[in-house]
Amino acid sequence: MYLMTKCVLLSVAGAAALAAQANPGKQYKDPQEFDAYNAVIKDMTANNPAQAITDLDAWKKKYPQTDYQAEREVLCMKAFIAAKRYAQAVDEAGVVMDKGLEAVFADSKDGPGQELQLLYNAIVSVPMIADPTPAEVAAGRAVAQRLQALPRRPPNLGDADWTKLRSDVQAPAKAALVYLAILPGIRAMMAKPPDCAAAQSIYEKALEDYPDVSNISYNLGSAFACLKKTAPAIYEYERAAVMDPTLGGTRDAKQIASIADDSYKKVHGSAEGLEQLKQQVKQSPLPPAGFAIKTASEIAAEKEEEFSRNNPQLALWMKIKAALADSGGEQYFEAQLKNSAVPPLRGTLVEAKPGCHPKELLVAVPLPDAASGPAGAPPVEISLKLDKPLSGKPELGVEFQWQGVPTAFTASPFRLTMDTEVSTLQGLKNTPCGVPTARKK
Repeated sequence: MYLMTKCVLLSVAGAAALAAQANPGKQYKDPQEFDAYNAVIKDMTANNPAQAITDLDAWKKKYPQTDYQAEREVLCMKAFIAAKRYAQAVDEAGVVMDKGLEAVFADSKDGPGQELQLLYNAIVSVPMIADPTPAEVAAGRAVAQRLQALPRRPPNLGDADWTKLRSDVQAPAKAALVYLAILPGIRAMMAKPPDCAAAQSIYEKALEDYPDVSNISYNLGSAFACLKKTAPAIYEYERAAVMDPTLGGTRDAKQIASIADDSYKKVHGSAEGLEQLKQQVKQSPLPPAGFAIKTASEIAAEKEEEFSRNNPQLALWMKIKAALADSGGEQYFEAQLKNSAVPPLRGTLVEAKPGCHPKELLVAVPLPDAASGPAGAPPVEISLKLDKPLSGKPELGVEFQWQGVPTAFTASPFRLTMDTEVSTLQGLKNTPCGVPTARKK
């Protein structure tokens, strides 16, 4: 690649002389400046960037004005990068930007390539600075924007190479701009206590500017989670997993996908609707207004409400039974149920005592998916004490309705006793005593 080949250092022997030959209009101030230039070349060739930085500083102080300013700036950037002094690299780029790139790299032949080296080295340094200063942030943005535009084409570079070069520098330039955009949000989340609201605002703005960057969506999800905004958090986690689960190559794809999917299932109670959400997050970087995910408890409440609406009498008995079966069932019976009128209930007649003209009916209330009693019959749970004997022999296995007043309760065996007026019974089938009746299957 052109950029990389231009970054190769000159050999020590004759390096400065070659520079002078390539630029016959340039002159050293004196032999000592030649020695200063050559000392830096030797340092870099010996892989001693720290000494090169020291020698560059000495060269700058003694010769602030030089015909070799462009070469010196390129060497500065190389030394800072080699020494991992990324903040200094960005600082230096800011100084050069303030002077004007066209002024510093004025040579029509070498200037464009030298400018490119400075910009590229500076831009890859930006994300390496954990806590850049405002000046470094400004310099980083300026460098990234200049690199994205890349207005100066190095001479003797063909159209195909120039197109590829312009394409190659877009990714690091964008990465730096994204980093600078989300950095205030990262700082807000790391504060003690974290400023989650500020982080949310920052990440939302960054996501509007860079909707294809999954890392921003993931960070926004964390800010939402910090604010207890569960549904928006899951939306952004899923969006990050769908767009790029590696978060730009920084995380394990399976881990991010698992975090997103497990968060949804934990709230919703199942994977139902998850695939629809994965499609939805592709449509917008931010969740739509009023976006919500039904929780498992909300779904259960809706089902219970629907069941109560369709089966009011059975639902009433289920509530009564649940309260009686609880550890405080006997207290509930004595305090709230005993001698209180209960709305109509429905059940199945299991036994009549006696079989003819009975004054007591043993009733079962079969529940959905409930286990059967002996011989497949549902267990008796309610005993109805009638105010007078029935006129005949009731048919067993028939579902009927009654209304009564609870008078007694035993937890083991589970049995609720109710006083019931015969006039409230509806649906029983009586036959005259002495006439054989068949048990309903």
